[in-house]
Amino acid sequence: MSKKAVSKSGKGGGNIPRRIKYELVDELRGTYPVSWLLEIAYIKPASYYKWRKTNVKREEKAKDEQDIREHILRIHFMYPEFGRPRITDELNENGYLINHKKVYRLMTEMDIQSVIRKKRKWHGHSPSIIFPNRLKRNFRAAGPNQKMVTDITYVSVGEECYYLSVIQDLFNNEIVSWELSKRNDLELVLNTVEKWTKKKDAAGAVLHSDQGFQ
Repeated sequence: MSKKAVSKSGKGGGNIPRRIKYELVDELRGTYPVSWLLEIAYIKPASYYKWRKTNVKREEKAKDEQDIREHILRIHFMYPEFGRPRITDELNENGYLINHKKVYRLMTEMDIQSVIRKKRKWHGHSPSIIFPNRLKRNFRAAGPNQKMVTDITYVSVGEECYYLSVIQDLFNNEIVSWELSKRNDLELVLNTVEKWTKKKDAAGAVLHSDQGFQ
C-alpha cells in the first residue's frame, strides 16, 4: 500500500473521530512507520504520544483493578463473613495498598456483601488438635498443589439448604475438589479431602482451614 493510495481517503480521514484515528495508528504502528501514519491521519506526533501515554496508564490501571477484584473474590470466598474493613486489611497485608473507599466501590460493583453467620451451639464439638497456621496470611503460591484452602459455605436451593465443602488451589484459584451435603459434619469434609487426594498428588501440600469442629 502506498502513501499516495492511502491519502486518497481525504484529509484527516473525513469525519472519523480523533480517538478512532489514535487507535488505528496504534494498531498499525507495528506494520507501518508511525510518522507516516500520523501524517496520513493529520495527527500531530505530540498529540498522539500524549494520548498513548494516557491510554497505557488507563490500561495498566484497569489491569491492576482486575487483579484486585480477583483477590477480593478470593478473600470473600475464603472468608464470606468479612466486610469491607477486614477485606481491606487482607489486601494491605498481601501487598495491595488500597483504601477502604476503593474496596467499597469495587465490592459494590461486584455485588459482594459479607455473609452474617448465625451463631450456633456446637454442644461440646471442638477440634481435638490445633495445628499451627503454616500460611500465616501468605495466600500466594509459586506452583500448583502447594497451598490449598478449604471451607464450608451454605447454598440455598429453593426451600432446601445444602452445605458446600470446597478445596481451592491458591496458585491459580482452581477448585480441585468439592462436595455437597445436607449435613455439615465430618463426613462432608472427609469426602472432599478424599476426592482431592484421588485427583491430585497431595504429598507436601498444605491444606489451610479455619479448624472448625469438623
